[in-house]
Amino acid sequence: MEFEPMLLDTFQPATNPLGQQWLSALLAALPIFSMLITLGALRWKAYMAGAFSWAVAAVVAITAFGMPVTMALATSTHGFLYGIFPIVWILVTAIWMYEVTVHSGRFDDLRRTFFLISDDKRVLALLITFCFGGLLEALAGFGAPVAITAAMLLAIGFEPIKSALVALLANTVPVAFGAVGLPVLMAAKTGGFEDVLDISPITGRMTAMLCLVVPFLLLLVMDGKKGLKEVWPFGLVVGISFGITKWIVSATPLYNLTEVFAAVVSVGVGIAFLKVWKPGGSTTATAPETSGGTPSKPAPDAGTTLTEAVTETPLTSRRIVMALVPYLLVIIVFGIAAIPPIKAVLASTDLQFAWPGLSGLLNSAGEAAAHQTYTFAWASTPGILLALVAILTGLIYRMPLTQIFKILWINVKKMRFAMLTIGSVVALAYVMGDSGQTLALGLFLAGVGVAYPFFAPVLGWLGTYLTGSDTSANILFSGLQSGVGAEIGPGSHLGTDSMRALLVGSSAAGGVVGKMISPQSLTIAATAIGQPGSESLILRRIIGWSLVLLVLLCLISGLMSTPVLSWLLP
Repeated sequence: MEFEPMLLDTFQPATNPLGQQWLSALLAALPIFSMLITLGALRWKAYMAGAFSWAVAAVVAITAFGMPVTMALATSTHGFLYGIFPIVWILVTAIWMYEVTVHSGRFDDLRRTFFLISDDKRVLALLITFCFGGLLEALAGFGAPVAITAAMLLAIGFEPIKSALVALLANTVPVAFGAVGLPVLMAAKTGGFEDVLDISPITGRMTAMLCLVVPFLLLLVMDGKKGLKEVWPFGLVVGISFGITKWIVSATPLYNLTEVFAAVVSVGVGIAFLKVWKPGGSTTATAPETSGGTPSKPAPDAGTTLTEAVTETPLTSRRIVMALVPYLLVIIVFGIAAIPPIKAVLASTDLQFAWPGLSGLLNSAGEAAAHQTYTFAWASTPGILLALVAILTGLIYRMPLTQIFKILWINVKKMRFAMLTIGSVVALAYVMGDSGQTLALGLFLAGVGVAYPFFAPVLGWLGTYLTGSDTSANILFSGLQSGVGAEIGPGSHLGTDSMRALLVGSSAAGGVVGKMISPQSLTIAATAIGQPGSESLILRRIIGWSLVLLVLLCLISGLMSTPVLSWLLP
């Protein structure tokens, strides 16, 4: 279906409209400051903070960066719609799948099945969020891992806010290779590299080193120093096995399956390790009852081991298989969809048309901007696959179709404010990117010269915070990172080509630690735990960990540009 775009003068974004790059960057940062202050400090509702920050971005775009009013509104509308579909659609279907299992009564069997692996919920949380969540990120992405794993943590006895924090923090190391390697592929393509293997080993090795840190941070969040002291051996084993696998596979032609291999290997190694090691010091607690997918009361924090009531129905092999049905279906359906011929068929169903009002929009290179065209990817995104899993799960559980779709409708109504939040945040990202505000920030950061590698991950972090997607951040900044590398490379220890690759790869790595504080991710987590409106609380408790990991990545990136760690480059 074709829409005729409005006739408008062309607009090419200005990256330094005020003549001083620092001043232009400061002005461009106003929408970001607005989001952080209203959401984190003033504790506004997320949808209000998102709408206000979008308004700030639009005003800056029009008044300072010279973007036509109609074009600013058009790109914002485009972004808002993209936020609804596919992002909200994926979130809705992920929650739908989970709620179907809850209403069927099978979710309690899943909780009890976990106890066959271990009765320590800290151990289970690592397996669920770090390992299984990594597999979901590899196959789906788009927030589905956070939504699903946060809900699963509720089932094993974690309180809602802690479930959200753990799910967000765990959804870091697999992000760069999520959605079957799409983020790192786009980083290489946008950065001007013909071979993705020029970039993927760099990103893989940087994020692999995070695997030695993130499991221990997860234990701290779960159970403080007590959890770290009692469960650190398991965290070390899982982190090392996940990281080594990432390191190896990311440098091979199978780079797009990096997280699949890492998740499967770490689960296998973790379960084997539990045969010879048991966590000590646990006390007994009872898991909370669930109703509609959310706890009726918070899980107690004093204990870390869960026990089953003696009155429960015996957990037979058939009940275990039935409890695992939704997650087995996720792996099977997404695995089939990732097969290249099938993936190509799904992609061929995408509908594209020119977006009204953006026919004259150019990018910073003077070429037609990507947002001139809208792609309605109804079958090639994870949402349709998760919807299929939800329906199949309900039918296998012998639920009538009317009940299955009634559950969907109930959740759509519950998520109306989450939809507004995500839509407004993506609208903000679109207007900032298309007006030149995002690039103005990037160019300012790039002005530090040969010390720039120590700051390169910040752009990826910032881009993912704004867009909620490492893929989008890579599309936004990889060209800039490559250009900076060409400028500073000749005078560096590495030379031009290696410096370009390092900056692009480290930017992709930086994006993974920006994902956890993205307003989109916060809303997904808050919705998954049944506490919409808790985004500001989650942000205040998670942002410190994001900054810690960002500093670590900056240090690694900087040292890789020197003789100290340059041997890590492929």
